[in-house]
Amino acid sequence: MTVTKQTFIKGALILLVAGVVNRLLAFVPRIALPRIIGVEGVGLYQLGYPFLIVLLTFITGGIPLAVAKWIAEAESTGDSKRVKQVFRAAMALTIGLSVLLTMLFIVLTPWISTRLMTDHRVYQTLRMMSPLLIIIGVSSVYRGYFQGKANMIPTALSQICETIIRIIFALLFAKMLLPYGLEWGAAGAMLGVVAGEIAGFAILLWQYASDRKRVKLAIIHEEDGAARSSKREPVMRKLISLSVPVTASRMIGSFSYLLESILTARALFAAGIATSAATAQYGALQGMIIPILLLPTALTYSLAVSLVPTLSEAAAKGDKTTIHKRLHQSMRLSLVTGAPFVVVMILFAEPICRVLYNHVEIAPMLKWIAPVGLFIYMQAPLQAALQALDKPATALMNTFIGAVVKLVLIIELASQPSLGIYGALIAINANIVLVTVLHWISVVRATGFSMQLLDFLKVGSAMFIMGAASLWIMNLQALPALWQNLITACFAGILIYLILMVMMRIINRYDAARIPFLGRWFRP
Repeated sequence: MTVTKQTFIKGALILLVAGVVNRLLAFVPRIALPRIIGVEGVGLYQLGYPFLIVLLTFITGGIPLAVAKWIAEAESTGDSKRVKQVFRAAMALTIGLSVLLTMLFIVLTPWISTRLMTDHRVYQTLRMMSPLLIIIGVSSVYRGYFQGKANMIPTALSQICETIIRIIFALLFAKMLLPYGLEWGAAGAMLGVVAGEIAGFAILLWQYASDRKRVKLAIIHEEDGAARSSKREPVMRKLISLSVPVTASRMIGSFSYLLESILTARALFAAGIATSAATAQYGALQGMIIPILLLPTALTYSLAVSLVPTLSEAAAKGDKTTIHKRLHQSMRLSLVTGAPFVVVMILFAEPICRVLYNHVEIAPMLKWIAPVGLFIYMQAPLQAALQALDKPATALMNTFIGAVVKLVLIIELASQPSLGIYGALIAINANIVLVTVLHWISVVRATGFSMQLLDFLKVGSAMFIMGAASLWIMNLQALPALWQNLITACFAGILIYLILMVMMRIINRYDAARIPFLGRWFRP
């Protein structure tokens, strides 16, 4: 074990800090891009992402998680030589897939933009994103390596660096290329994403170079000691066997996202909505509304990433107590953190959209999708738990069922002129709720884990009191500017919510004591 290894909570909180910083910084281009390239330009920018996600799932869907899981197991036995073998095999497999899929994507880009999509202007955006396959693919292996060694600092640093560079260059390139046409403005924003990923990759390389020296020393120490006589399973074969089920599970979600974008555009066209208007509506939903909804997932992502190695180790030892403890921590923190965001989004959808985007007409979308926020915040830890407990097939089936229901509902509802884009919203909401409930049932069956109903009642009552207080403060209009009243109402409401959480013992000093740097002030 190296000196950089962190505990579950500390690792999760390191990623949480990075995640919160990234999510907050990410709103800079979210706010600025509509003002530079408009909502329709944002739509072109967003239309390219589903194809990128599908291809990246082939490359990164299961390999990084398999690397993290296997390296965590090797680290627990002090097998540093095995760590090196796993990393090299994963890197070779990832580079091979990345190069192959990048070449295929470049060849198929003209066909995708003219045949599959309803707006051919997405072509330039697709061209600009092609380098991302190799960069993100290789970076994901490094992140899996550090995750398996329970060292979340490199991932956090690379995420922050990537976000800062992406913001600067996405806005810069979008503004520089906009005079050549709206499609070029959207392509410029995508080119900024490439610049950010290169910067994040450079940070990971630097961190790996430092860690590699310690691994070499550990291997030399092992070779000087007793030789291992146990027969080893071939590295590449086991890596593929571990990663394929996870990749298949995530591929369902990725293809679902791709088909969602294609079917939504075609359904809106069938509803009588013009291509440019449909592109703008899709851009508003995927590029402006959903990012607000996903803001609290900075925590759920950090919990999910940190949960995999700890649950894998506990499951290998048959330690049900630790499994239940980690699951309870993850679910409780996801619920407690996400709840106030749901209240704010429901009550203040219009001022949020006016202040952030200056497009108040998209506020009803936020109101429609906000109530399912709690389900999506709890979904990531549940998904990670199923993977760590060797239940990838169960996660696959749950995701598949949710995807089928969503796509059928999009076809049926979004094509109705009376619903339009809100039909797609209903379908997305149904998918989120259904998959989360199925994951919950699966985790309960696998572990016997359960949460107390009283915890949900306490959080629900705190949400109600917080909402009433925030709405009262907002209605006072005590400050001259809308954004000032909005921030004041949200801050006061969240403060009241946190006080209630402490009073009702949902949050205690022992939770606060685990926070790096600040935790010493809460220790007895």
